[in-house]
Amino acid sequence: MMSVLTYLTIGAALVCAAVFAKTRYMSFRAQTSDDYADGPIFDIRERFNGPVQCEGVIYGPTGKVSSRFVADFVATWNGNVCTMVEKFHYDSGQVQDRVWTLTLGNDGRIKAEAPDVVGTGTGQQSGSAVLLNYRIKLTKEAGGHALDVTDWMYLMANGNIMNRSQFRKFGIKVAELVATMRPKENVYAGE
Repeated sequence: MMSVLTYLTIGAALVCAAVFAKTRYMSFRAQTSDDYADGPIFDIRERFNGPVQCEGVIYGPTGKVSSRFVADFVATWNGNVCTMVEKFHYDSGQVQDRVWTLTLGNDGRIKAEAPDVVGTGTGQQSGSAVLLNYRIKLTKEAGGHALDVTDWMYLMANGNIMNRSQFRKFGIKVAELVATMRPKENVYAGE
């Protein structure tokens, strides 16, 4: 006859296997660049070139909207190196500036650097999507934590970009961002 400890061990192993399977095969992080290899080509040199308008929301750990923002980006290219200057205006009144340096390899691989990114982020453009993975250091006002970010951008049929990012601490999702991006000249007629 099996002991209670044996049943608990088997149960714990099954729970761990189920969590692993869900994370690996049925979650946001289970996506790969190959999933989007077919379809329209998302060339970041074309889509992130010049002024870009962005609007988005950030969801906290409970799933409620914790912040809204509007941002202006200006992207310029020198060969395969992009400098993207971003200015975020949050609903709290806070303004945040960030400058990204994106280096695009001939194979579609991306290196991403910014002052609040720990080390160098990596990514891949493939078909209709772009993936970036990086570790971001929050401001002291936001707790000063370093979070792991999985950032997916998807090219829409009209040329706009949908962005979905998840932020994790110790593997646990603590925030999510959903945003749209498009060339600024298409935002309002006459602007």
